[in-house]
Amino acid sequence: MQDSDTIERMRIAGRIAAQAMEEAAKHIAPGVTTDELDRVAHEFLCDHGAYPSTLGYRGFPKSLCSSVNEVICHGIPDSTVLKDGDIVNLDVTAYIHGVHGDNNATYLCGDVDEESRLLVERTRESLNRAIKAVKPGRQVNIIGRVIESYAKRFGYGVVRDFTGHGINSSFHSGLIIPHYDSPHHTTVMQPGMTFTIEPMLTLGTHEYDMWDDGWTVVTKDRKRTAQFEHTLVVTETGADILTLP
Repeated sequence: MQDSDTIERMRIAGRIAAQAMEEAAKHIAPGVTTDELDRVAHEFLCDHGAYPSTLGYRGFPKSLCSSVNEVICHGIPDSTVLKDGDIVNLDVTAYIHGVHGDNNATYLCGDVDEESRLLVERTRESLNRAIKAVKPGRQVNIIGRVIESYAKRFGYGVVRDFTGHGINSSFHSGLIIPHYDSPHHTTVMQPGMTFTIEPMLTLGTHEYDMWDDGWTVVTKDRKRTAQFEHTLVVTETGADILTLP
């Protein structure tokens, strides 16, 4: 449980992370490299007194994750050039005043096909529904139950091996928030708990391959995938989102 001072510091970190992500997203366009998006976010975070939590984390070399099309998560920005019709997830975490704020969103690059556009829209909706399910006294597995039941309506895969997580002065505390219906995750939510919810939905299988870089995770069938994430705190009545710009 975090005290009110920690939560307010996390709100500052979350706001800066959300603003940095928004700033980088303004530059998403055909012909732009993912390295350029990383540069924009890095500069924004530093200009606002924050450190990019991903930079150097377990050897991760960049200031954000850029995951394009079939990349589920943890894509490393590089010379990859965005193309018209791509979907691009940006994941930005800010560290300031001793705490972290973590968020991500999937954006459309140029003219995107209807199937991909709907995947993005519905993945955002799955996060919104999951946040509404947060209530003190409930087990955390309600979160995954809500996400999976919604995703199943459309035949989407729900990634299982990458989860939401506790966050505070640690980037990843021990708490795990699964996005699928798991009977094993029975931690009871209590006011003051801080964690992320970050569903990853796919157009095909939830199974994945890992690139040799040890970070980049892609769908096994190479079909597209989308993700959205907020950091939040459990309140007396529900959830308060800490990553709002």
